[in-house]
Amino acid sequence: MKTLRVLIGCETSGMVRRAFLDRGHDAWSCDLLPADDASNRHMQCDVRDVLDMGWDLMAVMHPPCTRLCNSGVRWLSKPPKGRSLADMWAELDEGAALFSACWNAPVPRVAVENPVMHRHAKERIENYQSAAQHVQPWWFGEKAFKATGLYLRGLPPLAPTDKLTPPEKGTEEHKKWSAIHRASPGSERWKLRSKTFPGIAAAMADQWGGWATKQEAAA
Repeated sequence: MKTLRVLIGCETSGMVRRAFLDRGHDAWSCDLLPADDASNRHMQCDVRDVLDMGWDLMAVMHPPCTRLCNSGVRWLSKPPKGRSLADMWAELDEGAALFSACWNAPVPRVAVENPVMHRHAKERIENYQSAAQHVQPWWFGEKAFKATGLYLRGLPPLAPTDKLTPPEKGTEEHKKWSAIHRASPGSERWKLRSKTFPGIAAAMADQWGGWATKQEAAA
């Protein structure tokens, strides 16, 4: 089996990196922050600095999306206290530039995670295409709600591996599954909301890694 060179961008947890490593691939993560697991397979830098290092597959897991997503579009007309409209639009431009760089990277197989975007973001992204799919953790055996958009180039949509039955709304179990959305504001909220669940990471490594391996073997 060919060993793939895999870059996991904008990841500090190492969850997806480890999933690909466990399957024998040459996997590395990259982020401006250090790796939570102190791995020597983590590059602490801007992902744009390492896009041209000969990767076979790249998954960018948690690029800054606050200004790109629909839920934050209101701040582009009325900024939060202490911020200006110029700040908001500058952050939108930077977020779109990062997404564009990753989406158009010189890598044959690319996945970028991002929530549903508003029109201003779409207009700023080079070669924008709609998300190939939106997945939920409970499709992969995880008792949680977190709709995640996957923008895919050269990769197939993920197939559910262990689809659970969500609890009824209003029940205590439903509240537990909604822990990410119900998280209190705070310095660590971003980390909880950007968490990649083990079931999804395993599906990415198995399905995308398997897909790319077969393609490389046939080339």
